Amino acid sequence: MRGAMWDGNAMNLAQLLAKPAAAWSDHPAVAVGAGTVLTYRELADRVSRIAAGLRDVHGLAPGDRVALAMTNTPEYVEALFAAWHGGFAAVPINAKLHPQEFAYILDDSGAKVCIATEDLAEGIAGLASDLPELRAVPVVGGTDYAKLCAAEASPMAAAAPDDLAWLFYTSGTTGRPKGAMLSHRNLLVMTLSYYADVDRVGADSTIVHAAPMSHGSGLYLLPHIAKGACQVIPESKGFNGDEFLALLPSYTDVMAFFAPTMVTRLVNAPSLGSADLTNLRTIVYGGGPMYAEDCLRALDAIGPCLVQIYGQGESPMTITGLSREAHLDRDHARYMERLASVGIPRTDVEVRVCDGRDEDVAPGEIGEVLVRGDVVMTGYWRNPEATAETLRGGWLHTGDMGAFDEDGYLTLKDRSKDLIISGGSNIYPREVEEVLLRHPGVLEVSVIGRPHHDMGEEVVAFVVPRAEAAVDAAALDTLCIESIARFKRPRAYRFIDALPKNNYGKVLKTELRKSEASE
Repeated sequence: MRGAMWDGNAMNLAQLLAKPAAAWSDHPAVAVGAGTVLTYRELADRVSRIAAGLRDVHGLAPGDRVALAMTNTPEYVEALFAAWHGGFAAVPINAKLHPQEFAYILDDSGAKVCIATEDLAEGIAGLASDLPELRAVPVVGGTDYAKLCAAEASPMAAAAPDDLAWLFYTSGTTGRPKGAMLSHRNLLVMTLSYYADVDRVGADSTIVHAAPMSHGSGLYLLPHIAKGACQVIPESKGFNGDEFLALLPSYTDVMAFFAPTMVTRLVNAPSLGSADLTNLRTIVYGGGPMYAEDCLRALDAIGPCLVQIYGQGESPMTITGLSREAHLDRDHARYMERLASVGIPRTDVEVRVCDGRDEDVAPGEIGEVLVRGDVVMTGYWRNPEATAETLRGGWLHTGDMGAFDEDGYLTLKDRSKDLIISGGSNIYPREVEEVLLRHPGVLEVSVIGRPHHDMGEEVVAFVVPRAEAAVDAAALDTLCIESIARFKRPRAYRFIDALPKNNYGKVLKTELRKSEASE
């Protein structure tokens, strides 16, 4: 995919908004609850003004990074597209992170401006003195943000296909998050792949953003904005099953992106039995394991609306998919196995399962999942060593272990081996372990995930205290709350005399998992 169609402004992702703003100018673009707050004409106008304000008020130049520390809000949509309209790169940050984690991402990305919602602004502003590149923290609803919106509308900046568009911070092989560099090309290919493999979208369509817009739901802004669909943000700004169901009669052709735990919570919503599901078209789920039995219950409860995607921040929302049709083909001889899989490779990528020498393994054999295609990131921000390792040979090495069956359906066997996925959010054990080891009474620690019906997994810490040291769960909890996001802290502590290790001194987390299962 090279040539004239990729040149100049035509590659800028802000074009995805400019076209529907002309074709469906009075169509609802963004709503909160059941009420429209912006039409496409109004959204496009505010985007061009905010882009000009970032340039003229704060002196940003093309390529500069604009961080978004925001809960789900209409301003998220305009700030994201304003970054692209001005030729800048967006750095969306998980709103649930601890201030120290915000500080790391702001510092590592070199963000010049951080647009924040009021609930996060005070914590971000308190970090500014230690972030020399951060010039301003405009607060949604505040004077500084109003100045951005009052700027003179500006034309769209040019963008080359491989220019940085979205810096996606994702856990990898170390405790520190790495910034996956997603280009305009990457995200346009992701958008086209949505139409090819996931679902159709039209001007009568609706997407409800009940999952964080800093992650998957925000990425799915693109295919829906491009077709003139309405972006609906629940009044709670998050997920509540009854609230989601109550929104359905107000909109047509409704879809949403959910973590598997959200699907389970929807099935268990008290109002489901009396809800009108006529307007519910699609629930795309991903970001963690979906148990086959839970999937069956969901299909029985909410109907034929499920589509699964498997992707990573490094290959956004796009590696494999389990189609609506596959979910419904209950007469197939391997239906339950397919339901437990993550589907088949997407149209725009090549997917392999390889051994340690990057050679293909036979169907049924387990290996590492490798991906290649125009959706795969250009590399890790300011981390050439990690880029070379992860993209060696021209293939994204996902760290996920899986196996193809004879029909090309991929089943994941282990997700980066130690990665914990709780409620759709990644938790890397080393990060938690390093915090716990700050306690003077802790000699050794190892963190694992254990199954949890609602959250997918939850964190358990195995702690070896120092001889005669005083250490308890309350003290360790306090340490975690002071240092990392609450969703990352352990939900249980196991105090043991020694960690199981092999002959090389490596902790055997498999033995810890067995021990926890026996509990």
